[in-house]
Amino acid sequence: MDYRQTWGEDRVYFHDDSGQLARLPLQWTDVVPDDPTVVVGAGRAHFRYHDLCRLADLLTRLDAPLGGERADREC
Repeated sequence: MDYRQTWGEDRVYFHDDSGQLARLPLQWTDVVPDDPTVVVGAGRAHFRYHDLCRLADLLTRLDAPLGGERADREC
C-alpha cells in the first residue's frame, strides 16, 4: 500500500483481491490519523472549519454576477 498526491488529490494505492492496482481517495481510508477537529469534536462537529470556508467561498462565487464582478451587499 502507498499513498501519494495525483491530479491534485491524495490517493491510496493498493492491490485488490485479484492483484489489480486500485486507488481510493485518501479521505475514504484510515491510512492517515483522524482530523484533529473531528477528534476534539467527539462526534459533535459535523463539519470541519476548512470545509466550511471552502463552502462559503463556493457560495460567494455562485452568487456573483456572471460578468465576474462581485456585488457588495449588506447582510
